[in-house]
Amino acid sequence: MWRKGTSRTAVPRQDRQHLSRRDKLAGYLAERWRGIGLSLVIVVATIWLGVTGQLGLYIHPRYFIFTTVMAVLGLAFVVASFIFRTPAAREPESEGSPSAGRRTLVLGGSALLLAVAAVTVLALPPATLTSATATQREVNSGGLDSEAAASDAAALVGNGDYERLSVKEWVSLLAQSEDPALYADKTAKITGFVLPDAADPENVFYVARFVVTCCAVDAQPIGVAVYQPGWQADYDTDDWVQVTGTFVSNPSVRSADTLAVLPTTIEPVDQPSDPYVY
Repeated sequence: MWRKGTSRTAVPRQDRQHLSRRDKLAGYLAERWRGIGLSLVIVVATIWLGVTGQLGLYIHPRYFIFTTVMAVLGLAFVVASFIFRTPAAREPESEGSPSAGRRTLVLGGSALLLAVAAVTVLALPPATLTSATATQREVNSGGLDSEAAASDAAALVGNGDYERLSVKEWVSLLAQSEDPALYADKTAKITGFVLPDAADPENVFYVARFVVTCCAVDAQPIGVAVYQPGWQADYDTDDWVQVTGTFVSNPSVRSADTLAVLPTTIEPVDQPSDPYVY
C-alpha cells in the first residue's frame, strides 16, 4: 500500500511492453537462426564431401546420389528460410521476461554453438576409422557377404591370379575352409592397416580393413593374420602396409586364427583414397 506523498520509480507500461516484445524477438531469433545455421553447416558439409570425393568415408557408395540430392534440396529449404520469415509466436506478458543480460547470453551461446559446429564439420579434415574402433568390435565377426565375396574370389583363384585377391576375398575364402593344403601354393598380396592380434600382439597382427554396409557407424573390421614376431620394431598400429607372403599353419599358440600369412615382404604404403571395402 502506497501512502500519499511517497514516490517510486516505475517503468511506463508502454516501455514494459516494448521490452517484452524485444525479449520475445531475441529469443525467437536465437532459436530460429540456431536451427537454420546448424542445418546450413550440415548440408554444405555434405555437398562439399560429395564434390571432393570424400563422402565414401562416411557412407556406402550406393547412397552417394541419394545423399547428395537430399543435401541440395536441404540447401534450397535453408535458403528459403532466410528469405521467408515466419512471425514470432505470441506469448502472454509476464514479469519474468528475460533480462538484457540473459538475451545477450542466449544469442552469444547460439553464435558460439554455430561457430563450433562450423569449425568441427568444415575445417577439420575427415578421418577414417582406425584401430581404436576396430578394438571395440570383433575382427571378422560380421559385415561380410560370404557368398558374394567367395564367388568373386573363386573366379580369380580359378585363373591362378591369387595376388589380385583383396583382404575381403581372402577372409571370405578362409571362412569357407582353413585347410592348409588349399593355400599351400597360393601367394597373397594384401593391403590394409596394421591391427594387433589381441590374443598375441607381440607376434601376430592383422592386415585389416573396414567393411561398410550402410555407413561408417555399422563398419566392421576384417583382416588376414600375419605372423611376424617383433613387428612393432618396424611398424606402428594403424600404419598402412602391403604384405606379400604365403599361408602357413599359424605358429602362434595364442592366436585364434588357424592360418596366417608368413610374409616375404612388408612394405609401407599410403592410405588409399578409398580405405573401406564394400
